[in-house]
Amino acid sequence: MLSVTAQSIEALLFVAADPVQEKELASVLCLDTSDVSAAIEELKLHYNDHHGLSLIRMASGWRMVTSDKMFDIVASFRETAGQQHLRLSKAALETLAVTAYAQPVTRTEIEEIRGVRCDRVLETLLSHGLIKVAGRKPGTGTPLLYRTTGTFLERFGLDSISDLPTFDEIREMSKETGSRGTEDESEE
Repeated sequence: MLSVTAQSIEALLFVAADPVQEKELASVLCLDTSDVSAAIEELKLHYNDHHGLSLIRMASGWRMVTSDKMFDIVASFRETAGQQHLRLSKAALETLAVTAYAQPVTRTEIEEIRGVRCDRVLETLLSHGLIKVAGRKPGTGTPLLYRTTGTFLERFGLDSISDLPTFDEIREMSKETGSRGTEDESEE
């Protein structure tokens, strides 16, 4: 049986729309963060292999999610329920990648990297909550600065921006994909 603290955290995570940080849980429950950490460990053990739910760390907080073993049934339910998925164009993904790696970044800087205008793409990313205005760049014209949001981290399954692959890792993945494509073509 779960402790009262673990049950309280379980209830809060169940109703939370976004990942919840341990310090926020501690504040709401009037506890020390060490007590919250211990209760989270208790919950993780509780959900380990015996439930359709699990606890994961995401975007610097904790979230209750369906367990991996329930993927097929949940995917089937979502499909039949007609839930819309966020679909981003290639331009939006490129703009999002530039923002993630260069943040905080101005529209002009994004356009210089991509080589095309991106006003509408930025509007789309802002409307989906994947990026936000993060102030203004000092200097001439004081243009807006953009950065990614917690929603971006959540949608892409990241705990923090540092979880993004490095440029060297991307190059290596590119080489592997390229060599696999060559092998596949030679087999035909």
